[in-house]
Amino acid sequence: MTIARKLQDYIAGKGIPFDTVAHHRTSTSSQTAQAAHIPGRRLAKPVLLHHEMGYALAVVPSSHRVELNTLQDVLGKRLGLASEDEVGQLFSDCDIGAVPPVGAAYDVPVILDESFGAEGDVYFEGGDHKTLVHVSGGDFRNLLQGAQVARFSHPA
Repeated sequence: MTIARKLQDYIAGKGIPFDTVAHHRTSTSSQTAQAAHIPGRRLAKPVLLHHEMGYALAVVPSSHRVELNTLQDVLGKRLGLASEDEVGQLFSDCDIGAVPPVGAAYDVPVILDESFGAEGDVYFEGGDHKTLVHVSGGDFRNLLQGAQVARFSHPA
């Protein structure tokens, strides 16, 4: 079990309790939810986007898909999916595809889909393909404090 150093330091700095859930290596968020035996609506899936001013991390439940046109309207920016190289540069201590949704640990602004309420536990990638971080819904919101909240996804 490995949690990315920047993420671990950020969580510790916030004083937020967490535990980890080990699972076998997976390559999609739906496979991860299944392997960890958690509902997809409780697994936070980040999507790194680029725009003319930098980057944004859109966070949705793994059971949802980002509506890019809606998100562009919400942010007022033209958006595109970041490349693997861009992801690797910004999240250098994480495996590609195992980026945590806690953008503040990496100086990346977050926009959170409003389908994530403060109730219920939340799980997210800890930086590798075998470990999830588990926090309460309220603590998840604290980790994403300052994130813009909007509706920009739909169930997959």
